[in-house]
Amino acid sequence: MTIKQDFLERATHLYLGLIVVALLIVGRLVYVQFFQVYKGKHWIERLEGVKIRRDTLRAMRGNIYAVDNSLLATSIPTYEVGLDPTIADSAYFAQKVDSLGLLLSKVFKDHTADEYADMARDARTHKRQFLPLYSRRVTYDERQAMRKWPFFRRSAKVLPRGGVFRPYYERYHPFGEMAKRTLGELNAETGKGQMGLEASFQKRLAGKNAVGLIEVLSNGIKKPVDDGPDMKPEPGMDLYTTIDVNYQDMAESSLRQYMEKFQADNGTVIVMEVQTGEIRAMANLTRFGKPDGSGQYYERINHALAGKTAPGSTFKLASMMALLEEKAVWPSKPVHVGGPQMRWKSMVITDTKRLGHGTITAQQVFEKSSNIGVHLLMKDYFYTRQDLYCQYLRRFHLTEPTGIHMLGEGKPLIRNPDWKEWSKTSITYMSYGYEMLLTPLQMLTFYNAVANDGKWVRPMIVKQIRLAGELVESFEPYTAPEPIASKETIRIAKKMLEGVVEHGTAKSIESPYYRIAGKTGTAQKVVAGKHRAGSYYSSFIGYFPANKPKYTILAAIDNPRFSNNDSLYGGKVAAPVFRAVADRIHAYDIRMHPALKQGKAQDAPLPKAGYAEDIHLISQELGLGKEPSVEGWVRTTENGSWKSLPTREGKVPDVRGLPLRDALPLLENRGLRVALQGNGRGRVSAQSLEPGIDLKGNRGVVLTLE
Repeated sequence: MTIKQDFLERATHLYLGLIVVALLIVGRLVYVQFFQVYKGKHWIERLEGVKIRRDTLRAMRGNIYAVDNSLLATSIPTYEVGLDPTIADSAYFAQKVDSLGLLLSKVFKDHTADEYADMARDARTHKRQFLPLYSRRVTYDERQAMRKWPFFRRSAKVLPRGGVFRPYYERYHPFGEMAKRTLGELNAETGKGQMGLEASFQKRLAGKNAVGLIEVLSNGIKKPVDDGPDMKPEPGMDLYTTIDVNYQDMAESSLRQYMEKFQADNGTVIVMEVQTGEIRAMANLTRFGKPDGSGQYYERINHALAGKTAPGSTFKLASMMALLEEKAVWPSKPVHVGGPQMRWKSMVITDTKRLGHGTITAQQVFEKSSNIGVHLLMKDYFYTRQDLYCQYLRRFHLTEPTGIHMLGEGKPLIRNPDWKEWSKTSITYMSYGYEMLLTPLQMLTFYNAVANDGKWVRPMIVKQIRLAGELVESFEPYTAPEPIASKETIRIAKKMLEGVVEHGTAKSIESPYYRIAGKTGTAQKVVAGKHRAGSYYSSFIGYFPANKPKYTILAAIDNPRFSNNDSLYGGKVAAPVFRAVADRIHAYDIRMHPALKQGKAQDAPLPKAGYAEDIHLISQELGLGKEPSVEGWVRTTENGSWKSLPTREGKVPDVRGLPLRDALPLLENRGLRVALQGNGRGRVSAQSLEPGIDLKGNRGVVLTLE
């Protein structure tokens, strides 16, 4: 026998041996699984009660907070209710299934008690291990109540007999629609943020889900097969924003008021703190409904962040500042504007004043928003220096996004001489805000830099990221290293902006309480490739107080509708929105008010009646030194002393002299129906039921207000 034949014979024997061993192993597995008996049961019967599978435990998503720690968005648990009818023993199931059906019918009201009981019996008969028992998810409080029911009851000795709660987390906004587009929403299926801050900080907010093997025991309890770190969800981090809920409400309500008045398509208001760039409010309303303007307004599209449009005359500030930087213009420089129209090359330049402006100063060109005047000033200098003009726009940070920490910011579209679309008329159109597209946020940030003495500050909407209260990351205001213009240019630009409100297109919003600086803008919208008369984007951007800027505000309303086209300009549509928001902020932020002169304490009157604790607080804050010597509800006597008002149980209280807001709860909490009479709105001067009489038999009382 050759060596080769010997090798082949040995290999064949080894191969056959391996086959025999494999067959023996398979046979043993079959025997153990189907035939071997252990403690009276086959192994396959024991495995039927044990279910091993992979499961995902969702992490709790992080919260989003306002600047004062008010909760803007959070996750609340809801639960799907189900039953595994195969777990309970026969006696328990037969005894409790009808009771369960009755309870379910009372809560969900979508099936009768008998129908629920029959569903459970049918599932048990067909050995279905999960029967949905819900037409909706239940709240945490409902879940706690249901855990006392049959099949769901849990105690130290008794485990649930098949009742199952599957948790889900739903996003909840305590303030409803407020700032909803800025905060964002979650995808219903994936639970991921799909817009706003929810999408921008998805990884931080989402946390880390737990994924691993679990063993579902016969009593429905889930037990991790391994107790490793993968089975412990990592909660999401919390965002602490710069949004102020009070300012946000002021912005939204003011914007909605004027949008409904003008039946506009959409609008936005942004409130920014001048020195820090912190966004205090970002309101975005869009009309959804019929073309006749009868629709409703909702927070659905973030126009402030992504709504690119031609800014119109608000861009004249950039053109004027470029001229000022080159010393090509000064406020008193005369400009012969002439009539209301001017033909130049292939274009017709129009001013809104029907009789024209004649000869006016450069300051007045800006105040009256003269397109012809701006064109003439630009033509005299920048038409031979077009690249230089575009360099100034870059220096003003108008050619790049602001870099705010939110996804979706639109990129500015500003032409330059290198573009194919550049024409001989481009620089004229650009000088007063056409042939370009910018977002409201980008224009606001430019104006904010002027208010901030030339220092450009990046808009900021998130201040901190925290995990379980511990600081993870902090965002500091970013200021560009170089100012956007010289101090002299900024000084003159501020004077021009103040002049717009004092003498120009925004004179109607001048306030007697604080000074406003800003600029109106009215851009004709392009429809089917042509500018359409009567279809405008109206805006106003400004800051206040003008002498010491604290807030910069942009108000813009897109496509307002009115019978008179002259009433659609920025000064008539958007400027009043600015004023409405600024008035409310000024009234709210007392730090902007001048200090009050101290008067004599004895000259300041205290309330004649009220709750003693409230009167104590008023007296201490104002330094009056006239505090009640008794507690509870009190009233002054004729000699100026204080006495308690009777509020004994079962008796009619004495509410004479109390403000209505204090009198109502005292009476209604005792079951009395209150009716009002008199022309006053303040304090109660008389009551129909005598103080101190029994409440029994008396169900109503009439109060006379002074």
